[in-house]
Amino acid sequence: MSDAHVKIMCPSLVCRKVLSVPAIARGQTVRCKACGTVIRIPEKAVPREPAAPPPKGKERAA
Repeated sequence: MSDAHVKIMCPSLVCRKVLSVPAIARGQTVRCKACGTVIRIPEKAVPREPAAPPPKGKERAA
């Protein structure tokens, strides 16, 4: 995804439009043009560590 724009989905269950807002809007609120819902644009996402695989338990004999 480009750093110039942030794509975010409207949280309204009846709208769900994908909005493209400038990256400088991070941390601010915007209004969905389709339904009027106020949306807070999140700060820059911090990459998460990949989920650890589940621990291996004793295997069951079939």
